[in-house]
Amino acid sequence: MKLTLSLLGALGLTAASIFAQAPQGAPPPPMSFFITSVGLGKGADLGGLEGADAQCQKLAAAAGSTKTTWHAYLSTSAKDGKPAMNARDRIGNGPWYNAKGARIAKDLADLHGDTLEAARQGNNLSKATAFTEKGATVKGFGDTPNEHDMLTGSKPDGTAYTDGVDHTCNNWTSSTTGTAQLGHHDRTGGGNTSWNSTHASRGCSQENLISTGGNAYLYCFAQ
Repeated sequence: MKLTLSLLGALGLTAASIFAQAPQGAPPPPMSFFITSVGLGKGADLGGLEGADAQCQKLAAAAGSTKTTWHAYLSTSAKDGKPAMNARDRIGNGPWYNAKGARIAKDLADLHGDTLEAARQGNNLSKATAFTEKGATVKGFGDTPNEHDMLTGSKPDGTAYTDGVDHTCNNWTSSTTGTAQLGHHDRTGGGNTSWNSTHASRGCSQENLISTGGNAYLYCFAQ
């Protein structure tokens, strides 16, 4: 008997999450995606991309990850003679699996909906699958506190903004300058269902990030 979509939704599952599991009896794939369980406590001042990557690396190692190269899903703007960096160009080619072995996306096109078919099907990133490195669920819309805002600085296709506006809190080095473009890991709120580009923060301080429903959390991907 087929499960209806409404029943799957009630269970917090999607068809993609069902079929993305490892084959029965096989060991789960090693974790290659997670949301950071803690922020750095300095708002969007992450110490640049290097500091953000180090946070991903540290938490992954503490959780026993066998992956050695982790990058935060963050874009930066062109500045001081340095070119812009696209978040999608920093994370490898996939596939990516969460801490419990479920596949989040098979490749970059799947993750970002690059093709009509990929966009129609959607990736498998949701509150039911986007766990921390410890395998814990991250609070989302309707929870107390709501912490679904994820720092990305990115457009929906995973690229950096080129409009001259600061969407990255001075390339992730400031808690006072600019704003941060945010995604929602639970695909809820903000007028759309984007996991990586829903709305801008009120500012870059820890207080401003918390006030819009976040805690300076990051998406981390293993290359």
